[in-house]
Amino acid sequence: MFGINYIKFDAMTFVMHYAGGKLRKKGRGLSFFYLAYNSSIVAIPLGSNDVQFYFNESTQDFQTISIQGQITYKVVNPEQLADLLDFSVDSKGNYKSNDAEKITQRLTNEAQTATSALIQSLTLKEGLRSAKRIENTIKTGIQASEAIKLLGIEPISVNVTAVKATPEMERALEAETRESVQQEADQAIYSRRNFAVEQERKIKESELNTEIAVEEKRKQIVEKQMETKFLTQENEQKLTEMKLKASITEEEQRKTFLAIKLENERKVADSDNYKLTASLQPYKEMDWKTLMAIGKNGGDAKMNIALAFRELAENAQKIQTLNISPDLLDNLLNQQ
Repeated sequence: MFGINYIKFDAMTFVMHYAGGKLRKKGRGLSFFYLAYNSSIVAIPLGSNDVQFYFNESTQDFQTISIQGQITYKVVNPEQLADLLDFSVDSKGNYKSNDAEKITQRLTNEAQTATSALIQSLTLKEGLRSAKRIENTIKTGIQASEAIKLLGIEPISVNVTAVKATPEMERALEAETRESVQQEADQAIYSRRNFAVEQERKIKESELNTEIAVEEKRKQIVEKQMETKFLTQENEQKLTEMKLKASITEEEQRKTFLAIKLENERKVADSDNYKLTASLQPYKEMDWKTLMAIGKNGGDAKMNIALAFRELAENAQKIQTLNISPDLLDNLLNQQ
């Protein structure tokens, strides 16, 4: 009514109100009435914004790869951005131009520029495996870009969602990968078989080593038994020699004892003989008749008669006649 309008913005929008070519008010989340015929309103969103990018690059081996991802940024200096791009809105809050899309294009260009040198230094396979490296390169390049700083925006994060080769090259790589996987599978089978053969060899070797060890132990046992037997025989021989020496010593001692005993007995016999000789010496020169007379049986009548008859017999040549009556003999024989 009468060209007076009312407009309202949320807290995440920075608003600048120009009237008659002069800045009347600015700030976040403003709401106000304005005259439509001489007013210009600039609305810049302050929240984070996502920019999708997609571009192609050539690798060191002249293969084309496509890089797809997302850049998240926020506006840190809305007034500086408003000086470079048109963010004016109509009475309904709709942007009058598409300058906001220029931010997307400039961020994409900066991302591609930052990535170009890196991709050209990599081979196709290296590039396909370098998503994280590409992310860091893009983020570093955008943060250092003077063109981005002039826009008054700040990149928050960079995410590379895909790094792909051309469809033909992907099929070739898939075939190569399949062949490589098949070779790895064959190698794995070979390795398993080789491992099994190696384990079997180790088992056989272990068994042989065990047998050798057993035989060695058996040999040691036999040698030990022979050594023990030899020592036993040697000890038995030594014991026998000791017994023989003991027997010889005992016999020598017995011989010495017997010799001493015989010598003592001889000395005793000599002593007895000496005593007997000495005691019989007085009788040595005596006549036997005298000895018989002084003997223990010298007073025996029968003995005396017998001696008398013996003397008669010895002197028979001197006797002319001898009469012995039977009564005399009977009396002599019966005499007590």
